[in-house]
Amino acid sequence: MKNLSIDFLRSFVIIAQTGSYTQCAEQLQRTQPAISLQIKKLEEMVGEKLFSRDKNRLSLTVAGSKLLTYGEKIVAMNDQAMAEFGKPQVTGNIKLGIPSEFSTILMPKIIRRFTQTYPEVSLEVHCALSKDLLTEPLKSQFDLILSLQETPDPTQDGYITTDQLVWVGSQRFVNSVPQKLPLIAAPSPCTYRKRAINLLTAIKKPWQVVYTIADLNGIQTAINEGLGITVLAKSSVPSGLHILPSSADLPELGYMGVCLLNPQKVTSKAISLLADTIVTEVANF
Repeated sequence: MKNLSIDFLRSFVIIAQTGSYTQCAEQLQRTQPAISLQIKKLEEMVGEKLFSRDKNRLSLTVAGSKLLTYGEKIVAMNDQAMAEFGKPQVTGNIKLGIPSEFSTILMPKIIRRFTQTYPEVSLEVHCALSKDLLTEPLKSQFDLILSLQETPDPTQDGYITTDQLVWVGSQRFVNSVPQKLPLIAAPSPCTYRKRAINLLTAIKKPWQVVYTIADLNGIQTAINEGLGITVLAKSSVPSGLHILPSSADLPELGYMGVCLLNPQKVTSKAISLLADTIVTEVANF
């Protein structure tokens, strides 16, 4: 089976678009005789005349019009493929800070996708409370920080999306809530802990922090053991835990914002690509 030459097709497409062998030669930085020879060979390959000339006007033949449809697609696909595989390798080392609660569900998927696409980029990921990430000495250590806003503010620099806060517990708490609510929470100044305590105090619902731990895996284990309930962003609730419906004893928790910050204002190709990936994935999660 014969194969059409990409070089020949490219010359053919340019001539068809410009109506000129001279302009084609200029664009491709070839001599006009060389371009003419390519078209002659292409005509021999397809067994048809591709151009006709009426006085000084160059036009496509019926066969040329048919080939142009294929030629434009083939050249475009070739260029797309070469652009994809001809990309220079993106390299670098990025230090990323993320809230602890996003370390189990959301971020592993994002980071896996990014590292598969850009294997030469090294990521150092540090998990901590959002407020700790945004406070020195941690803040200055990161290239990017995924953080939480107590009040969603789309006008703030780096804002991505708004997430709902929900009560989370084991099956034990789905249908009944104790008179004195046992809370499992991260240490102060955790945004979720503060929100829960303030709202429970406002409705005069008795509560007690029975277990304090910053790690989401630890919180999940404590919930599975039936020690109490916690507050999480809806998007970060692990499978196997239950979102508890709001009630007179469990008030609506409201919303929080999620944003991505570049605290050092340092830019690189790798940082920009990771930031774009995080923003896209978090916004669509």
